[in-house]
Amino acid sequence: MIDQKLSDFLYKLKLPFLLVFLMWAVKLYESFSLSKLSRHGIYPREWDGILGIITGPFVHSDYEHLLSNTVPIFMLSAVVVYFYRRVAVPTLFLIQLLTGFAVWLFARPSYHIGASGVVYGLVSFVFWSGIFRRNMKSIVLALSALVLYSGYFHGILPTKDGVSWESHLFGAIVGIFTAFLFKGLKEDDEIVENPWEEDETREYFLPRDTFDMTKKERAYQAYLEKLRQAENTDDHWTDSSTLL
Repeated sequence: MIDQKLSDFLYKLKLPFLLVFLMWAVKLYESFSLSKLSRHGIYPREWDGILGIITGPFVHSDYEHLLSNTVPIFMLSAVVVYFYRRVAVPTLFLIQLLTGFAVWLFARPSYHIGASGVVYGLVSFVFWSGIFRRNMKSIVLALSALVLYSGYFHGILPTKDGVSWESHLFGAIVGIFTAFLFKGLKEDDEIVENPWEEDETREYFLPRDTFDMTKKERAYQAYLEKLRQAENTDDHWTDSSTLL
């Protein structure tokens, strides 16, 4: 049982590991090939720069930049994959695609690289999922994201040169949109069984509409039930006498 749970847990972490692996593989290739890959980032309103929507999040300026995104991208994508399994892949896809497209449309004319836009999108998704879904699991995750990543909020403002605050801002907005879009797709542990829902395969001590009736209606139903029982008893004795 423990081995099975561990296997399932590791299986769900395949996507977070893959994202981190691609980020590091790109950086190591850049270092060993002595090439500069920043041109593969998003360059707003230039057709050559639109491909950066796909490639830009995996390109980083230096190892410090890469390290600053490695832990949050792994942790947040793991949270989404583990706790929101049904929507994990489309969530990651939409956050990257829509954030990158918004940057391409509205950001400054410069190469925008790095996974921070995706990170901000995931933080926003986890937080706002708690607001929209309103169940215990999503609320706890939202509060955890608020505590752990509250320092990220200043990153949506143009306070530091050389930082793509546009990616942060649009990532946060896309995260809200994605959380709202998928709020109705409940996970298995979020579906609460209604104890009053009719189930034809089960037997009930009282009729399911007992508490929907008035006292007089219940008395009348009880009277009809006694009549039916009396009729059944009479039929029984009639059938028995016929057999004798």
